[in-house]
Amino acid sequence: MNYGAILARLRKEKGHTQAETAGYISRRIGKPCSFKVVSHWENGVSSPSVEQFLLLCELYEVRDIQGIFRNAYSEHHDLPKLNALGKNRVEEYITMLLNNPLFAESINDNQTERIYKEAPSGRYIKLYDIPVSAGVGAFLDSEHYIEIEMDETIPQEADFSVRVSGDSMEPRFADGQVIFIKEQHILNIGEIGIFSLNGDAYIKKLGRGELISLNSRYAPIKINEFDFLRIFGKVVG
Repeated sequence: MNYGAILARLRKEKGHTQAETAGYISRRIGKPCSFKVVSHWENGVSSPSVEQFLLLCELYEVRDIQGIFRNAYSEHHDLPKLNALGKNRVEEYITMLLNNPLFAESINDNQTERIYKEAPSGRYIKLYDIPVSAGVGAFLDSEHYIEIEMDETIPQEADFSVRVSGDSMEPRFADGQVIFIKEQHILNIGEIGIFSLNGDAYIKKLGRGELISLNSRYAPIKINEFDFLRIFGKVVG
């Protein structure tokens, strides 16, 4: 079960509507949150921030976050016992927490505005219903998409969104995750983007003459002299 489905199940078990959940989040953080935002979280279109996630756990009376969301019920969570991937994930969460005014001592109230920005009302973004592959290529058909309303969880610079298919971009991007793209046709080496290589669409990191996966189990995809490579855009969220 994915995170969105778990959030939806927890909400229903506690008897809350999406509107009631949105109202609770709005009151606690002092920023508007609509039921559409909650719907996006539950359908995997976007993800709550660290603070929003913790408030959801508070509202839904979740005491064992690891057990509920990761199906991990171990009694001890000692950093030295984690492998390299686990330690990297801890570092990612530390970085997220340091950028959140609820948890970081160095962030003052005047800095919260840069974290919670409400998207312009009435703006919509395309979500393509044919997933781009993080393992096996799938063509990105520009005629197959739905439109979703922008909210504060979606990067303002995003021009369209797609779903990831496969696991070769883990741990940063998971299978089924919705990612947001700024449309541009040039990327710098090391940037992550959406590519079409000989008709197949990929989310990869641009290397020198190759497209690179973040999952070390996957070998880089070489770009040969007569290959047709097109850049759709840069991943921004």
